Amino acid sequence: MKRFPPVDLSLTLSLVTVLGMAMAAAGRWLPSGAFDALELPGLVLVYLAGGLPTGWRALSELWRARVLDIDLLMIVAAIAAAIVGAPFEGAVLLTLFSISTTLEERALGRARRAIEALMALRPETALRKTANGAVEEVPAEVLTVGDVVVLRPGARVPSDGVVVTGRGGIDEANITGESMPVSKEAGAQVFEATINLDGVLEVEVTRSVSDSTIARMIRLVTEAQAARAPSERFSEWFGQRYTVAVLAGAVIAFATFWWLGGDWELALYRAATLLVAASPCAIVISVPAAILSALSAAARGGVLFKGGGALETLAEVDIFAFDKTGTLTTGRAEMTEIVALDGDEAGFLSLLAGLEAHSEHHIAAAIRREVASRGLDPAQVADVNARPGIGIEGSDALGPVWAGNAYLAEDMKAATDHPALQALADGANTVVYLGRGATVLGAVSVADEARASSAGAIAALRDSGVRRIVMMTGDRRSVALRIGARLGLGPEETHAEMLPQDKVRAVGELAATGRVAFVGDGVNDAAALARADVGIAMGAAGSEVALQAADVALLSEDMERLADAHRLSRRTSRVIRQNLTFAIGAMVVLVIGGLFFDLPLPLVVIGHEGGTVLVVLNGLRLLSDPIRRPKASVAGQALTGVAQPT
Repeated sequence: MKRFPPVDLSLTLSLVTVLGMAMAAAGRWLPSGAFDALELPGLVLVYLAGGLPTGWRALSELWRARVLDIDLLMIVAAIAAAIVGAPFEGAVLLTLFSISTTLEERALGRARRAIEALMALRPETALRKTANGAVEEVPAEVLTVGDVVVLRPGARVPSDGVVVTGRGGIDEANITGESMPVSKEAGAQVFEATINLDGVLEVEVTRSVSDSTIARMIRLVTEAQAARAPSERFSEWFGQRYTVAVLAGAVIAFATFWWLGGDWELALYRAATLLVAASPCAIVISVPAAILSALSAAARGGVLFKGGGALETLAEVDIFAFDKTGTLTTGRAEMTEIVALDGDEAGFLSLLAGLEAHSEHHIAAAIRREVASRGLDPAQVADVNARPGIGIEGSDALGPVWAGNAYLAEDMKAATDHPALQALADGANTVVYLGRGATVLGAVSVADEARASSAGAIAALRDSGVRRIVMMTGDRRSVALRIGARLGLGPEETHAEMLPQDKVRAVGELAATGRVAFVGDGVNDAAALARADVGIAMGAAGSEVALQAADVALLSEDMERLADAHRLSRRTSRVIRQNLTFAIGAMVVLVIGGLFFDLPLPLVVIGHEGGTVLVVLNGLRLLSDPIRRPKASVAGQALTGVAQPT
């Protein structure tokens, strides 16, 4: 027998409940009398389809967790209405409650559908090369690190990997958000579920399917939907305790009205009215309806929040701190000048490339590209050790060598006052020194450019009311000022020559004056991402450390989506306040009307459940919030781009 998913079952029961309500309404209100016989069967259908499932959930929750929830309130109110001779009003209550519950579950179902859309991107099979050079078709999930797969035109990449041979264009729209195909050749990184457009590529698998980009995105979506925002936790806490108070209040109201009037039916009617009027359905659902809708809208637009708490906190942020390289800049650095103090430029570059071959830094990639373009082979360097924020160390046949910025040179007690080196240092580009112990062998300068979207994103954040924006970088101040000026940042907003611990300290100082979001992309940024009130990882696919440390992942390298996400978080906060204000106000009016002004039970039912439906619909409006999407996005999912550590 086929099992229906929970959302489909809820929808089916709601449709049956609505059908029964229509039958009961026709039997009661149509004047001809021909439909009178429909009222009783219709009411029975409503109480069965709308009441039994709700009652079962309520009793299960009471038995399993010893919790008196809203479902129990609704059932008690409907039964009380039937006892006092108002089964039609009880049926209206059950019908509207069933509709609002279905709307809630469909909102919750967005999380599952987002994961299903991600799963649909993954290819089921792959063409794997065997040891003798043949090609066999295997399930994608059996691929392991080191396997080589063949990609024919039109094929999806089965798992993250590196191109071994071949050259062609890859459509990365569903991963990086890049609407134009990206040319790939030997050594280039490719991501699972991207599409090979032309050419035949051989790709070595670097991550198993269980640890691939798509797998990590699925985990992020799952964790985000499971994590509750502070306001969600409060509304759940409030709803459970308030339910007990309402049930106790209904008993007290029944006893009071019976004692005053002696009419148990009137007393029960007033108690039933109070049960309906005071039920906190709208209050409890108003927050998750908005939070889940916003999380889904953000994910479709290329922004993943690790739960509603990050979404709510981002709405309160009034200070943004940005890492420079790879975040505000493209990270596509180019070598501009070379100074080899011994005159052997080829040997100098070969040794430098041998060290940088072990680094994932943007500058290291620029050096490797330059060396490859000259046809030089990197020197053999072993025992390599990264010095986060300052450089890298290793050993070759002649002994220890190092490469890095002025901090590392100073740490090595190496003099950089040679006129040729000083000329590089006086420029506005990044300088990388190469040396042995206290001797500097030479240096190269590397330039990086601001992203096209960075200036617009910063301007949009200012327009939205962000009080302060700063840029932090380990680069020299002249380099930082050049980039900052292009982004509209003043000298007082530009912090240069910072080590990772300096960024953490600066974020802490900013946090003392307001809510701070730090935006970064690399290993060096992980501590600052964790220290900020909201850590935002830029281009999360390339840096596992940054992704894990962050609260929000920008799944594309379009910086303007950050401003969109900030605007969405603030709009979500406004919708939550609207919902809570409306829900509490309506409940107060209905309670006062039901207790002291003889407000009829039918009006209380419509007011209560109608209010619940309205707050759910108000929250669902956030699903259409326009966060930018890449034009060629597959299945509406814009996932992460490549961004290496800074």
